[in-house]
Amino acid sequence: MRLVPKFLLSAMSPEHFPDVSRTADAPEIAFLGRSNVGKSSLINKLLGSKEAKVSSTPGRTRAINFFALYEGTPQKHTTIPSLIFADLPGYGYAKISKSISAEWPKFIEPYINEREQLALCICLVDTNIPPQESDTMLIQALQQMQRPYLVVGTKSDKLGGNQLTKSLAALKKAHGVEQILTVSSKTENGVKSLWPEIMAVIPA
Repeated sequence: MRLVPKFLLSAMSPEHFPDVSRTADAPEIAFLGRSNVGKSSLINKLLGSKEAKVSSTPGRTRAINFFALYEGTPQKHTTIPSLIFADLPGYGYAKISKSISAEWPKFIEPYINEREQLALCICLVDTNIPPQESDTMLIQALQQMQRPYLVVGTKSDKLGGNQLTKSLAALKKAHGVEQILTVSSKTENGVKSLWPEIMAVIPA
């Protein structure tokens, strides 16, 4: 199945979330993680486009940005999306953490906790830094909400084989998870391995 990506909308309140009457309850995939972990870069690699705006300034994404994926080709595709990607604001960066954390209860927490169309949360963790408490808190919150989630380790190209093995072991132990898929938006290693996990949420 070939999917054509298009930017759908930006939302800063639940009222702005995609209208399910227009998206036909298309399953939504949320990308979550600390600021500068590489959410937008990974989304662009998955989409094969530059729909998601990438910034070197942590905390630039302040809204939930939705991207619709339509089956077909750019010239001829379905009018109802098969999937929707949601790029959520980052967290944990000192200079903006207070402003971001103040906004989370307004529309980010309701999206994660209450959105019926949310089929999978992809939690991105940086393999180049020690395990972060904020990542652990997010994973535990998703477990409490009983949300399906997948932990993905970004920037894996920056570590050698032994270093990456040690980093993954530390991350698994700290976050209490058995599996972490590793990806690199720079080399594209691991990006294709994500697609079966994503496509599995589409109803048969």
